Amino acid sequence: MVDAVPTPRPARAFLAEWRRGLDWPILIAACLLLGVGLLMSLAAGPPAAGRLGYEDSFFFVKRQAIFSVLAVLILVSSSLLERVWVRRLAALVFAGALLLLLYILVAGYEAKGAQRWIRLGAFSLQPSEFAKPAFLVLAAWLLAQRHLFPEGPWTSMTLGLFCATLGLLLLQPDVGQSALLTLAFMVICFVSGVTWRLGAGFIGAGVALVGLLYATLPHVRYRLNSFINPAAYDTYQVDTARAAIARGGLAGVGPGEGRIKIALPDAHTDFIYAVLGEEFGYLAALALICSFAFITWRGLKQAARLHDPYPRAAATGLFALFGLQAATNIGVNVGLIPPKGMTLPLVSYGGSSLIGTALTLGLGLALIRRASPAWKGGL
Repeated sequence: MVDAVPTPRPARAFLAEWRRGLDWPILIAACLLLGVGLLMSLAAGPPAAGRLGYEDSFFFVKRQAIFSVLAVLILVSSSLLERVWVRRLAALVFAGALLLLLYILVAGYEAKGAQRWIRLGAFSLQPSEFAKPAFLVLAAWLLAQRHLFPEGPWTSMTLGLFCATLGLLLLQPDVGQSALLTLAFMVICFVSGVTWRLGAGFIGAGVALVGLLYATLPHVRYRLNSFINPAAYDTYQVDTARAAIARGGLAGVGPGEGRIKIALPDAHTDFIYAVLGEEFGYLAALALICSFAFITWRGLKQAARLHDPYPRAAATGLFALFGLQAATNIGVNVGLIPPKGMTLPLVSYGGSSLIGTALTLGLGLALIRRASPAWKGGL
């Protein structure tokens, strides 16, 4: 008997299945954060535009609106993917991002002592924002192959890809993104069940690398020393951010009345949380933290319910990446961790950051999407 050739599902049936299976609370919360980002761009964008010499005071606001629309499109379209296509897209994105990271070392745009961007006319592209989620998906898939083909060198291949990616990031140098990627990768390794010996060796190598970076990179040494002993160093940015949040009090000083956006050059990017805390107060700042925590918690909870090791580990890593980046940015703003120059996901100004975060959440939503009994995710 000849098996019948499966026919593709009609588009209407596929979309109906997508609507039923999608985690709408995460999608809605992400869109609300994008709305907060537009609001904060209105608050911090005009002073930044004036300080940088742009004639249009709404230069950053308009660009943020464009990036937000693109982010929504990427978030929704990537959430439509089936699991096998999540992995295929991640492979394409990762290959492209690696090539761009290599290109940056030769002809990248340098700013603030780091070479992390590619100039594209009036825009700039930061490939590391796309390399992170793509690598995590591939790492989870490779480690999952150990259950199907135990004899294969899957762990070694995964570590090789990680070392290559980490090396390219450190050569820029981008220590903050490197640390973020390492933490998310450790989460994936834990969920994938790597041996404790490998985990211990990984941690030991990480500690040795931190010592090497401290000894060889002056800006890393300065940031760590200024965090440990702030009285002996210039900590103007962090001190100003903390003072701004304290000035906001419970309900804030009011929209447009903040001072930090005038005092700090990165108020519309790295210190947008302090702008929100000053103008809208502790309650709004706490609500924003709860929004990030909700997306991270719900994503991790849904990932934990998956039986397939590949989507379970990949989704866990993606949502952990999102939560870790938010925690890092907020931690810097309130002085809990050393400054790292990292954006607040979906809220800070920045096209690469917005689109990269949208891709991260979209792939995560695709992996945790509930499927009909007939649907097969495939490795």
